Amino acid sequence: MKKIIIADDEHKILMSLEYSFKKNGYDVFIARDGTEVLEFLKTMTPDVILLDIMMPNLDGYSTLKLIKQDEKLKDTKVIFLSAKNNAKDIEKGLEMGADAYVTKPYSIKKLMQQIEEMF
Repeated sequence: MKKIIIADDEHKILMSLEYSFKKNGYDVFIARDGTEVLEFLKTMTPDVILLDIMMPNLDGYSTLKLIKQDEKLKDTKVIFLSAKNNAKDIEKGLEMGADAYVTKPYSIKKLMQQIEEMF
């Protein structure tokens, strides 16, 4: 079973994504900010991390930077899922090492398809 961490501070987004990924056979872990993502990563290596950028405590950019610095996590697929939708934000996210950048609002069906194509 593929493991996914979904990090977002919006409850409705977390609930809809959690439901959709569980329905599609994923083992789902929920984080509300980057510090919670890092806590999960101390004990597990997920197949993919969905990461919002604008979150309290530790934002998505900082979280991605820490993930990419970790030798055992650097190959983990990370997808930014963000309302920041201008070209500079997207370019920055991809340059930092994100495998994909999806802007809100998004289609869960297309997001799921994009993730499946990564494997």
